[in-house]
Amino acid sequence: MVLNHTVLRALSHPMRNQLLGLLRRFGPSTATGLAQRLGVNSGATSYHLRQLADAGLIVEAEGHRSGRERWWSSAHRGTYFDQDLFEEEPELANAYLRGNAQVYAESMLRYIDEIPSLPKAWQRAAEMSDFAFHLTPSQLTQMLDEVRAVLGRYRTEDDGPHPRGSRPVTVQLQAFPREGQ
Repeated sequence: MVLNHTVLRALSHPMRNQLLGLLRRFGPSTATGLAQRLGVNSGATSYHLRQLADAGLIVEAEGHRSGRERWWSSAHRGTYFDQDLFEEEPELANAYLRGNAQVYAESMLRYIDEIPSLPKAWQRAAEMSDFAFHLTPSQLTQMLDEVRAVLGRYRTEDDGPHPRGSRPVTVQLQAFPREGQ
């Protein structure tokens, strides 16, 4: 789903961004279950889930309703940021991207905390690094298209078959011109 003004406004709040990420990563959940994961009260998650639903980012999960509990799931596998939104809604676009950066940084910090408890094979397989290049905008676009094509070959459906010994893996990709250069 390409982000428009309505969706961007909904995702500019960090908790909503986190809720959507949890639903995509772990599947359907209730406001109470999500509140426990985030360490907040279920009233807050209920409010933010309604905002996400109004924006079309989440839907009521099929076949999960039990009593008064409402189960939610992500309506889309991913969202895509259109850089033109910076011209139309610069403050909103900035808030959305800052929220994403915060979520990405927190994810890396949780991984760092988990390293000592991971099997050696997972410790050796994972990587956190950066690479410096001198590229034109066209070259950067071409390189990222190639990287996305490689990543796409490894992407599987969450509910499909997975290789034995596999576990969910996050690949974070950031590519941008360095400040002041």
